[in-house]
Amino acid sequence: MYRPTRAFLLMLVVGIYADTLDQGPTAGCTFEEDSDPGLCEYKQGQEDDFDWQLMRAYNWPLTTPDLLRGSFMMVNSSQHAAGQRAHLLLHSLSENDTHCIQFSYFLYSRDGHSPGDLQLYIRVNGGPRGSSVWNVSGSHGHQWHQVELAVSTFWPSEYQVVFEASVSAERRGYIALDDILLLNYPCYKVPHFSRLGDVEVNAGQNATFQCVATGKTTETEPFLLERRNGLVVAASSVQRLSHKRLMATFQVEAERGEQDLYRCITESTRGAAVSNFAELIVRVPPTPIAPPQLLRAGPTYLIIQLNTNSIVGDGPVIRREIEYRASQSPWSETHGVGSLTYKVWHLEPDTEYHISVLLTRPGEGGTGAPGPPLVSRTKCAEPMRALRGLTATEIQPRQLALQWEPLGYNLTRCHTYSVSLCYRYSTPAGGSAGNNATVRECLSVERNQSHFTLRDLPPFRSVHVRLALSNPEGKKESREVTFQTEEDIPGGIAPESLTFTPLDDMIFLKWEEPVEPNGVITQYEISYQGIESSDPGINVPGPRRTVSKLRNETYHMFSGLHPGTTYLVSVRARTAKGFGQTALTEITTNISAPVFDYEDVPAPLSESESTITVLLRPALGRGAPVSAYQVVVVEEDGSRRLRKRKKRRELGSSDCFPVPASHGEALSKGAPHYYTAELPPSSLPEATPFTVGDNHTYNGYWNSPLDPSKNYLVFFQATSNFRGETRINCIRIARKAACKDHKRALEVSQHAEDMGLILGACAGGLVVLILLLGAIVIVFKKGRDFYSYSYYPRKKVALNKAAMSYRQEKTRKLGSLDCGMTEQSTLQQDERTANSFVDAHVCNTRSEQRSSVNESSSLLGGSPRRHCRRKSSPYHTGQLHPAVRVADLLQHINQMKTAEGYGFKQEYESFFEGWDVTKKKDKTKGRHDSLLGHDRHRVKLHSLLADPNSDYVNANYIDGYQRSNHFIATQGPKQEMIYDFWRMVWQENCFSIVMITKLVEVGRMKCCKYWPEDSELYGDIKITLLKTETLAEYTVRTFAMERRGYPAKHEVCQFHFTSWPEHGVPYHATGLLAFLRRVKASTPPDAGPVVVHCSMGAGRTGCYIVLDVMLDMAECEGVVDIYNCVKTLCSRRINMIQTEEQYVFIHDAILEACLCGETAIPVNEFALTYKEMLRVDSQSNTSQLREEFQTLNSVTPHLDVEECSVSLLPRNREKNRSMDVLPPDRALAFLVAAEGVSEGNNYINAALTDSFHRSTAFVVTPHPLPGTTADFWRLVYDYGCTSVVMLNQINQSNSAWPCLQYWPEPGLQQFGPMTVELLSVSADDDIIIRLFRVQNIMRLQEGQLVVRHFQFLRWSPYRDVPDSKKAFLSLLAQVHNWQRECGEGRTVVHCLNGGGRSGTFCACTMLLEMIRHHSVVDVFYAAKTLRNSKPNMVETMEQYRFCYDLALEYLEALDCLNEIEVR
Repeated sequence: MYRPTRAFLLMLVVGIYADTLDQGPTAGCTFEEDSDPGLCEYKQGQEDDFDWQLMRAYNWPLTTPDLLRGSFMMVNSSQHAAGQRAHLLLHSLSENDTHCIQFSYFLYSRDGHSPGDLQLYIRVNGGPRGSSVWNVSGSHGHQWHQVELAVSTFWPSEYQVVFEASVSAERRGYIALDDILLLNYPCYKVPHFSRLGDVEVNAGQNATFQCVATGKTTETEPFLLERRNGLVVAASSVQRLSHKRLMATFQVEAERGEQDLYRCITESTRGAAVSNFAELIVRVPPTPIAPPQLLRAGPTYLIIQLNTNSIVGDGPVIRREIEYRASQSPWSETHGVGSLTYKVWHLEPDTEYHISVLLTRPGEGGTGAPGPPLVSRTKCAEPMRALRGLTATEIQPRQLALQWEPLGYNLTRCHTYSVSLCYRYSTPAGGSAGNNATVRECLSVERNQSHFTLRDLPPFRSVHVRLALSNPEGKKESREVTFQTEEDIPGGIAPESLTFTPLDDMIFLKWEEPVEPNGVITQYEISYQGIESSDPGINVPGPRRTVSKLRNETYHMFSGLHPGTTYLVSVRARTAKGFGQTALTEITTNISAPVFDYEDVPAPLSESESTITVLLRPALGRGAPVSAYQVVVVEEDGSRRLRKRKKRRELGSSDCFPVPASHGEALSKGAPHYYTAELPPSSLPEATPFTVGDNHTYNGYWNSPLDPSKNYLVFFQATSNFRGETRINCIRIARKAACKDHKRALEVSQHAEDMGLILGACAGGLVVLILLLGAIVIVFKKGRDFYSYSYYPRKKVALNKAAMSYRQEKTRKLGSLDCGMTEQSTLQQDERTANSFVDAHVCNTRSEQRSSVNESSSLLGGSPRRHCRRKSSPYHTGQLHPAVRVADLLQHINQMKTAEGYGFKQEYESFFEGWDVTKKKDKTKGRHDSLLGHDRHRVKLHSLLADPNSDYVNANYIDGYQRSNHFIATQGPKQEMIYDFWRMVWQENCFSIVMITKLVEVGRMKCCKYWPEDSELYGDIKITLLKTETLAEYTVRTFAMERRGYPAKHEVCQFHFTSWPEHGVPYHATGLLAFLRRVKASTPPDAGPVVVHCSMGAGRTGCYIVLDVMLDMAECEGVVDIYNCVKTLCSRRINMIQTEEQYVFIHDAILEACLCGETAIPVNEFALTYKEMLRVDSQSNTSQLREEFQTLNSVTPHLDVEECSVSLLPRNREKNRSMDVLPPDRALAFLVAAEGVSEGNNYINAALTDSFHRSTAFVVTPHPLPGTTADFWRLVYDYGCTSVVMLNQINQSNSAWPCLQYWPEPGLQQFGPMTVELLSVSADDDIIIRLFRVQNIMRLQEGQLVVRHFQFLRWSPYRDVPDSKKAFLSLLAQVHNWQRECGEGRTVVHCLNGGGRSGTFCACTMLLEMIRHHSVVDVFYAAKTLRNSKPNMVETMEQYRFCYDLALEYLEALDCLNEIEVR
């Protein structure tokens, strides 16, 4: 009765439920005989131990009371062995659906033992059964229990339900199944799972499975994730999604090779639910097999190709990166790569890098391990700069010990480098003073050495040394530094330079300075000693005598010597170190003519008509004995007597008779004289009478009788011969008159002799008068035409030595020596004169209209000179250095800078060829010997009564362009010459004083402060300071000048340029050009010369004057002639251009002036001018404003990597918002480093820029990064910034770094060592103003800083210009007012990148300053000044135009305000 009733009730409930759903089961079996065959699709297992038994027990009594009635499948445990199993398989399920399998089970044993286990398996695609999804064991009473199984199936997989009964060890009882139904609606008792999707994960990551169960669920029921191998994972979390939905989350750690299948299971007494199997796919992140390939290497980059075609791991590759690091550094950097080739930037030169490729696939952890690295080295970079600090640690006569700055990698830019020390010096060649050879040599210096000793140098020589730092990529040479070795003892005088002219009793000796003077020759020492003589009466060797000569005396006349004597002469030079080697030579004096012992003309001993007897006395030989005596008879007539009488008044003054002639030869040839006798010296041992005309023969000469009717003169002649040299002396020893009418003849003779004397005296006086007049004419002509005639050497008259007497020859030789000395001196003087004239003459004279007024005031000076062919300007002259057209100036400068053979260096050095330093006048008033002005161009003061030498001041007149003496170049006054300086200003009626030096530079006094702060008296001149105007780059002071005794006052303006650096030249010429224009505009046209001075009145002074002259020339003529202008200035004042760097700067400055032109606009013309600038030309389709902006771009300096070296240091890269906008090193605002903090902590991306009135008034920086906020507040504090102007918005960014708030609001906040406290906030629609108190806790002694923060709100993101000009003017006004209250504080200006917006603010501030103080608008100057410090300031055309628009808006507002005030 029980079984049918129960079955009926079960069927009734199922039927009612089915009717409710209007559906029935789709498969299964009730095991009844009349059941639908389609619902009985099952089969016995083939891999089990026995089969299930089908029982149909409807009739009572049953075979055993343990079973219930009905049809069902049964396992009798007692019939099988323990552990044996029986499988019952349902048909496969493959639809995309969630199936509900409902069945009833029966487990019963009469004694309560477990008959066994009933387990339920879900087999997928015919595979292994896996783990059971539901099981039951034990004895569950004598009744049926119904459970449900929710199976989620998804096509194309097939799912099969397997029932397994296993026999227990007790082997008692029954296991039965009945009413197995596959329902087509969800289970009621258990939930069903949504489809479990496959999970793909990268190795090493956690895989997340989410099992979503729908239906009857509770959080207490276990949800499990089962692996195919049976491992079970518990849920990490269970979350209820709705009242019928739960989601269980499982975390599975996925390692490489852990790929498997997982499914969701929940099990309870009501049944079980199981999901489909989902696959856990474990992907291995990809790694390239091969290293990247190097394509090209550079000093700061490596170009590589990624070899990513072959990888280890799984794809797809969605991102490629390269990871690189220096081999010796643990620090690495990773960059994303968008193509297969990549350029790794910002590397260090000559450094080995490891570069690996990282590949990434989708998913977290998809980046694989780095591939095999490419190990490569960057190339060397050109050295950063030349070596500096070359100094001498020890200077000796023949060696120099040098040292320089230590070498480091930051300087060499390469580990393979070399240092060469090159030097040169000049040495005389060939012994000629004007012929110098240059010795050049380069020596290698050992690595890591910063010192070297040069040896074997010549003493007291200028040695020009430079250092060359080179590596495989380039070479940097330092400037030459000149050292002078010390003096040493001089070298020997060259023996071949010793020249001499021997006479009989004197020697004229000349020599040349030693080829190696080795210093300043202070004296020469000449020694001489007689060592041999042909005169036996001379004692040899004689005493040694010494003579000293001055350094400029390279000749000596020895006198009082013995004729025919050989002297040993030595010459040596001396310096401060001592005497040098001795030069020796032997000189033999000439023999002298014999000397007679006659006091007067002797009287004849006797006389007849044909004879006359005279007394012959022996002559004394000098240097050689007398070889022969001759008695010479001269027939005398009237003419001869008249001609000879004037020379025969003294003994020995007559001509001698070297040519022998007998009486017969004289008659045949008509000769006036003849030898009447020749006597050997032995015949005259003593005075002996001799009768002339005794008709005897003496040594071949007939002593013929004399003609009584004729007058005769008798001469006694002695001859000496020695080594081919003949010397003759003769005297008249008698005169015989004709015997006819003897008395009258005597009177006539006497009268004729007297007349000869008178006529001789008159002729001599006439000759002297003619010579005197000739000398006066020559001197006058020479003085007048000193510059007009070139020097031509005079021709010398060839004289016949054989026809000369000894005295004549001696007189000629001495005269020729004197003449030679005079001519040599004159030649040297004329050469110097000619050189100076040629140097001056290279510069042409000024234009016709100026030269016609005052020829002596031209640029060449006041001396008369040869007239040059005139041109339109006084400066462009010469064929070697012609003037350059302004249109060609840029090309000319580029060629000169890049020229290898002839460039700026050679052109500059040519200025100093042939210079001669003049002697200075007054040591107390001259600063430097080499800078003393040329005398004919110097300024001469009116002498004071008490001091006749008070006319001197170290100053020179310099011509301007078409204006003579327009400048006065002078040195900076020293204390003792302040009065002279002001005397000069008063005397010359000067209005403008240009000062181009600071008072102190590099710790040295450069110029005395020669002006008062209020009023001061200098001598009789009173100077009163009226006003001072200070601008960013120069200061203008106005003085009133009064002098005692003069009623009028004199106003003087001093223009003091303060921006010339202490070393070198200005980086740009913008400020100096503006300064020059201000001076020219302020100087009245009728004022006196412009006084220009620096420290020594050279160098900077010359630069200024050349710029002034050349800019006028460029404006008037369209050409510039810089070379000849500089050369002309140097002729007026030495060293007007001191360095090659200054010479190049002049060219660059003139080029900048010519390119930029005059851009200032007066405010009263601004509106019309600006309107015209906006007008677009129909032909060029552009406007003047756009062309001006293009010019600004062309003259903006482009920064090299070397100029931003600090910003590019690896430790500083992260402090830059963008690597494209970096400040140059010269403009960086370095932070004050705290004690104990590394040096790298002082960098911030900030640049100092000038305003119109103040130097470094602005600090421009990008918006602070999260890591640089503390540095930003340090910057504000270190530089005393009282205003911060913020021109971007919070969170406005176009980069990876957001713009975060960097200030506290409210309260106090600490940023590193800085504490920032917000004091107040005020806001309107345009500006938010905050007031902060800033303090550095590490420097509490420096106090607190109050800073006002202006946040401008009316500048929209991604717009180039502000939204409102009025709002921007309001910002400018408020910042200006606050800064005026604070005094000397700077202004920090920042936008996103510290460029365009910040530059626009700074430029507009400068424009308003110009308008307020100078009534001009110069947008170009403002932008150019800012770009000199940071090239990205005012970076777009829209911002440039906005500056003009703002100036116009401001001027219109001023006009309106003025109209209101008038009303």
